[in-house]
Amino acid sequence: MVIDIRVAEDGKRADSYISSRLNLSRNRVQESIKKGKILLNGKVFKPSTQLKPGDIIYGEIGDVSETIDLKPLDYPLRVLYEDEYIIVIDKPRGIVVHPAKGHLDDTIVNALLKHCKDLKGIGGELRPGIVHRLDKDTAGVMVIAKDDKSYYELQRQFKDREVEKRYLALIYGVPKKAEDTIVTGIGRSERDRKKFSVKDIGRGKEAISHYKLLKTNGQLSLVEIIIKTGRTHQIRVHMSYMGTPIIGDKVYGKKNFGGSIKDRELMSFIENVEGQLLLACELSFLHPFSKEKMTFKAHIPEEMKKVIDIMD
Repeated sequence: MVIDIRVAEDGKRADSYISSRLNLSRNRVQESIKKGKILLNGKVFKPSTQLKPGDIIYGEIGDVSETIDLKPLDYPLRVLYEDEYIIVIDKPRGIVVHPAKGHLDDTIVNALLKHCKDLKGIGGELRPGIVHRLDKDTAGVMVIAKDDKSYYELQRQFKDREVEKRYLALIYGVPKKAEDTIVTGIGRSERDRKKFSVKDIGRGKEAISHYKLLKTNGQLSLVEIIIKTGRTHQIRVHMSYMGTPIIGDKVYGKKNFGGSIKDRELMSFIENVEGQLLLACELSFLHPFSKEKMTFKAHIPEEMKKVIDIMD
């Protein structure tokens, strides 16, 4: 992973700052610093170096482990499109995108290695071809690169906000406005480092989400969300921030939030939902080789359909 960061804060320890900015473990960042793969103002430095505003960090973050032998997984991918450059899939809920601690051989990447014989090495050993990701319990459209040129071109499109990302979410309550744009900073929670929270723009990465109310029964709502940025857990954090958390979100939802639901059938069903009812329903980008605009849509999972039907 190539990094190019201009520091805007003062007094931050280098390894902590980089790991926080890139959502990576500190050990992984420290390893790359010690190997001289990352430079500070063009020079080798120590992980404990204190940063100053205007410092430039440039280099490459190495993989967590270059010795892990990824195993192909016989898993039925729902392929929406495929050619020699890219593959587009409709990811189901309940499966992790790339290998990490606790998930080394049961991910989308493992399934891709079974389906595509030439992915290994693209974009890093543990994330071959992965230019963006969805949370384990978020379903929807993903595009994966099949060669280096396509990988870097798609990465550029995501970075430059040229990719159009549209989501559907079922949330508790009703938004105060039928349509609005949420602009905040998002960063790691100071209370729980596994979670993210809304912060002032200067203290977190800018996150922009535009939502539109599509349907409501006064207790639950279906909203369409277009995100201009791709921060970790962005939609889940923003919906919780509005006081309308996503149904099934055990991390950012509120305990017993569904207690106000009057429909017993609906209440019983949503209490047993595993994972958030969030769908990456549409993805548009330019083909990395032909430059043709391509748009793909996901199918709506049965659990989401059932809640939507009960709302009628």
